Amino acid sequence: MAQSYVVIEIYTSERARSDGKNVSEAVMEYIRKLKAPARLVVFKGTEACYENGEVSTQKIMDLSTNLPIKMEIVLPSVEADAIMADLQEMVSEGILGTRPLTVTSHRTQKRLFPLQTRVKDVMNLAPVTVQLKTRADEVMKKLLSANFTGVPVVDSENRPVGVISQSDLIYRAGMPVRLALMAQSDPERLKTVMTGLCKKTAQDIMTAPAITVRETDPLTQAVDTMLKNEVKRLPVVNDEGFLAGILSRIDIFQTITRESPDWEHLQNHHIHVESSQCVSEIMRLDTQTVSPDTPVHEVLSIIDNNDIQRVAVVNEDGLLLGLISDRNLLSAFSEQAPGVWEILSKLVPFSAKSKHSLKIRENLEDQPAKAVMKTDLITIDENAGIDEAISLMTEHAIKRLPVVNHQGVFKGMINREPLLKEGFSTMKYLGDSAD
Repeated sequence: MAQSYVVIEIYTSERARSDGKNVSEAVMEYIRKLKAPARLVVFKGTEACYENGEVSTQKIMDLSTNLPIKMEIVLPSVEADAIMADLQEMVSEGILGTRPLTVTSHRTQKRLFPLQTRVKDVMNLAPVTVQLKTRADEVMKKLLSANFTGVPVVDSENRPVGVISQSDLIYRAGMPVRLALMAQSDPERLKTVMTGLCKKTAQDIMTAPAITVRETDPLTQAVDTMLKNEVKRLPVVNDEGFLAGILSRIDIFQTITRESPDWEHLQNHHIHVESSQCVSEIMRLDTQTVSPDTPVHEVLSIIDNNDIQRVAVVNEDGLLLGLISDRNLLSAFSEQAPGVWEILSKLVPFSAKSKHSLKIRENLEDQPAKAVMKTDLITIDENAGIDEAISLMTEHAIKRLPVVNHQGVFKGMINREPLLKEGFSTMKYLGDSAD
């Protein structure tokens, strides 16, 4: 079906400026930030004769300083008027006009972020760091007050030599539970853990050497490094090897949310968008579920035995009613039923956990899952695109999303790693095919 488009044509020159920039650069930046269903092409001429009598040509060196530039912006007719008003202000020298164009097909590829994006465009410029001699308890204290779970370790010249993650604190320093649970612990328990950790330094527990990326590397290359090495964050170095920033998965997700076009707006203009995979193709299907009447002590055992952080609560028809996390259980029952901490601890042996489980069951009796489940959930439809999942996770600052069908039946869970992996694999394929 033919569609009504226009071509906006701009005839200008190298000397023309808009807010101190070359007009072509200014127009390109303007069109890109609009996120409109428009395509811009810039042509640079070799010779020109202007209406003021000036001539420019590459054949004569003295006359090659103001060569002609032509720009063509192709977009749906209904979008043109608003853009033309802005362009009239930007094109300080030259000719601006339009002509109709009948378009029979308009297709584009869905990409999570522009391929020209560099690490320096995305990274956190003020990373929290620790020194080699920083005590492990101080490292944990830094992370407890942060919204991230790892830090780079730098030497005296601010060169990254290692990284400390939450896993390093647990398995090398002796932190008994993950940081989110440590943050909920009582002062005395926290003090006891700190005392145990102070015997080791960052150098003792860090993962080394540090896997780094350069600030000038393409973001796609950094994502590749992140996925291949199964890490959530990368120290970023400059050309001299000094720490310049930190790149994490949430930095990448925020960039995707900020830079991604309005795909729905494009599709409303009958533009065919080649979509990436939908959520149902990459979600986890083996997520544990319980009924609303499942005793809480059983829920705690499921979380501990399967080494997971949450379970879904569903009714007999499979409808998602809520979620229960280890944090919910710790905050709700740590005083009423002592032993929840010990069950969740990575350091308590199995034989001791069995005794704590028995006491918890006696104290809680048959209190049901529905008494503690979280019901104000953010969910996503199984047929939604992965870009929508990324947008939801970023907007609501969550790491996992329950997946449901159109009837609200629970289908699985999705987290950041497969979203990034699948989105990047599509981009990598498209980038390779373009070379």
